[in-house]
This record gives sequence, C-alpha cells and structure tokens, in this order.
Amino acid sequence: MRPWEAPAALADRLATPLLDQDGQLTDPLLVVDLDAGPIPEPPFQVPSPSDRILLGVTRHNRPVPALRPLLEALDLIICPSGAGESHRALVGVPSPVSAAAALHAAATAHPTAATTLAGLLRWAPELPVPIGLDAESLAYSTLLGGAEFQQWLARRGPRPPRPPAGDPPVLVERIGDALRITLHRPERRNAYGREVRDALVAALRIADVDAGVERIVLDGAGPSFCSGGDLDEFGTAPDLATAHLIRTRAGAGRLLHRLADRTEVRLHGFCVGAGIELPAFAGRVVAAPDTRIRLPEIGMGLIPGAGGTVSIPRRIGRWRALYLALSGDTLDARTALSWGLVDEVTAG
Repeated sequence: MRPWEAPAALADRLATPLLDQDGQLTDPLLVVDLDAGPIPEPPFQVPSPSDRILLGVTRHNRPVPALRPLLEALDLIICPSGAGESHRALVGVPSPVSAAAALHAAATAHPTAATTLAGLLRWAPELPVPIGLDAESLAYSTLLGGAEFQQWLARRGPRPPRPPAGDPPVLVERIGDALRITLHRPERRNAYGREVRDALVAALRIADVDAGVERIVLDGAGPSFCSGGDLDEFGTAPDLATAHLIRTRAGAGRLLHRLADRTEVRLHGFCVGAGIELPAFAGRVVAAPDTRIRLPEIGMGLIPGAGGTVSIPRRIGRWRALYLALSGDTLDARTALSWGLVDEVTAG
C-alpha cells in the first residue's frame, strides 16, 4: 500500500496514468490523509471525474463544514465511529486506519470491478431510473467478460444442473385492494434465480396493470428474505448481450420503481445482493431485528447487478453505497435504519 496522499498534493498525483503500458490498472484506490495539513479552499482542484477511487480518511471527529470542500471530490470518507452520522459521505468505523487498509486491499484485488463501480456511482444515481439500470447492466455485462469474474468462476468450479422445485417459487395472494407476494424458495434462502425472478415479475405485473391494487407487500419465506443471486446460475447466460436484456427488460427493478408508492418490503435474515438492491426501490422498507445486509459482488469481480447502483445510492448516498460494496461488510438493521436504507425496524 503506497503512502497516503495529502489533500494539497492530490491533483499532481492524479495526473499520473491509471493504466500501465500493458493496460493493467495501477493504484486503483488512493488514500487521502485528511489530517495532513489544511483542507484546500474550494474549488478543490482534482480531475473531474477522477480515474481512481479517492478514499478520504480522518482519525479525528472532524466537523462536516471543514470537510465540505472535499465531499463531492472524494468517493468516500471514513472517520472514527460516532462521527460518521452527520453526512452521507462519512462512514464511522472502529479503526479508520485498518478500514482504509481493507478497502485498499479490496480495490487492489479486484481493480476493474472496483473502479467501474466507483465511476458508475458518481453519475448513475442522477439518471432517470430506467437509464441508470441500463448503465448498470451494460457495465455488469462488461465485467462478466472480464478476467476477475472468470477467475471467480474457476475458483467456484462447475455446478451441476438443478431440477426445478415442485412448489411455486413465489406465492401470490390477493385480499381486497392488497397484493401479498412471498418469495418461496426457503431451502435456498430465496435466491434470486430465474424461476424466482420470473415469478416475482409476473406477480408485480398484476399490480402494474390493475390500479385496484392499492397496496403491495413483498416478503420472503424461511430464514432469510433473499440471499441474492443464485450462484449456480452465474455465468450461464447464452451471451452477454442477452444477459443485459434479461436483467433490464425481464428483471424486477423497473417494476418495483414504478410501483414504489404502493409497495412495502419486509426484510428478515440475510438480505444479500439482489436481496437489498430490489427492496431499496420500494417506497417503504421494514426490517426485522435479525436483518443482515451485504453487497458481495466486488469479491466476484462484478458490481451490484439487480439495480443496486441506482436504488441504494438514492437512499444512502453514493459514498456509503460504495463503502457497502467495496468493504463487503455486513450491515445490521439498526445501522441500516440510521443510514436510511430501511424505514423501520420492528420490535421483534
């Protein structure tokens, strides 16, 4: 890990190329030491947008106004626990030095996925949702063809085909003006595979075409709401272009966004990848106390691909969305509530 950068010297450091002569990424993440000298006066002169991920670190409880010139320039700022609740650009951690080292290691291990995600998060959340979903999916398809994901596939090894389950993958119940939708693959922790995706989309389309459905409640059977994408199906699309069309035109993200004002999602247990990316589109998200949230895709050489680069930053900001994805850390229900990723935590 190279020495941390002082804010005043950052512009010169960023002038160096991101790619070496062989096209390999060099120093994908730079750590900016916010305690090394005064914060430059605005406008903070860095290339916009930066090719590298810019991680600010302070070991002190710095007031937000002192950091404000950097909030838009940096991709994330980490600070001591208890000091990170005042702005969505800040994440409080027990040890900023250790957290910086872990984030640097994650970006170095998967530099293409990490820099792709950071770049996407800088502008995709400002786009209209359908366009943001297209941008995310195109980036995701690009990474499916990259070396980092292929290495993950090789480590995982081949998976034998799994016979279809006998029970319906999603349960749908209409009671008056309410539609109850339950993910129903408890033996697989409701993994978001083809069967579950298609059945969920079919259920949501009922409400999309029927204005008489005034309320939608989405939950999951078994120990977890949704464990994310079905890993057995990763890398099995016939080609990358088809995979893009399936994600964007046959996925649930656009429908959940369109139905957001009528939709409540009830989380419990593990909510991984798609298991939080899709709920974040809903107008109301309620979490049980045992809810645990993760975005593990960077470790696979990928980025969130079920709409998370669009839905999650709209709730918690692009900075904390990057932290959640790059760190791979598990977010508990109370932290998710304080960040705004969920709207309520039930009593139990």
